[in-house]
Amino acid sequence: MVRKVKELYAYRDMVRSLVRRELRGRYKGSVLGFLWTYINPLCQVVVYSAVFSVIFRVQIEKFYLYLIIGMMPWTFFNTCVQGGTTCVRAQAEMVKKIAFPREVIPISYVTSAFVNMLFSFAIVFLAVLVSGFGFRWEAMLYLPLVMLLEYLLALGIALALSAATVYFRDMEQIVSVLMMAWIYVTPIMYTIDYVPEQYRRLIMLNPMTPIVEMFHQILYYRIEPTGPYLALAGTYSCAAFLAGALVFMVLERNFAEEM
Repeated sequence: MVRKVKELYAYRDMVRSLVRRELRGRYKGSVLGFLWTYINPLCQVVVYSAVFSVIFRVQIEKFYLYLIIGMMPWTFFNTCVQGGTTCVRAQAEMVKKIAFPREVIPISYVTSAFVNMLFSFAIVFLAVLVSGFGFRWEAMLYLPLVMLLEYLLALGIALALSAATVYFRDMEQIVSVLMMAWIYVTPIMYTIDYVPEQYRRLIMLNPMTPIVEMFHQILYYRIEPTGPYLALAGTYSCAAFLAGALVFMVLERNFAEEM
């Protein structure tokens, strides 16, 4: 593992180059270009706000703010899982012709999505200010840590899925269906208190639950993340990252032949 870390560090310039290429190519040829970074999540927030505040009448103060705080980290996670599934296959020619650590590809993809999320958080900060909630700076100090934990979680899952999809092409469709359901078992459009007591433990098995809850604690409730959420998120993220890295290392040996 130490050797692998040193090898990846030696290819850090390649990671940076691929991240820049991904960010530039994301909206290449689009009229609105980089503005889609803000338009996409805003459109999702408008739709979900209309459905859950008007039709289902969820009783959450300033629901639009609660929703947008949860949607931004979810959008990043969803992008990493769905797009990360096929990121290695999409670079088949490079994998077959160039010698480099294959982990560079999912790392670059997830990192570019993470940078995109950082830009998108301008909307969250603006919404917090406009709402009149404001910030509690003692709580805000935890925000980079929570973002890092989500990055590790997303990267671990992307590593495992990108490697598995090289061998099992149906993984892309399976993950797409899974993500449509996953958002509804994550407390983005409702608070954890809405979940019946007997089902809360199941909701807490979702690795995105403590992540999203901590974003809400910091930016909506303006409190420091609670210890149990930090511990749970740390456990899920580290376990996902280590498992994903191990799966990738085992499966990458025959990438060229499978492609």
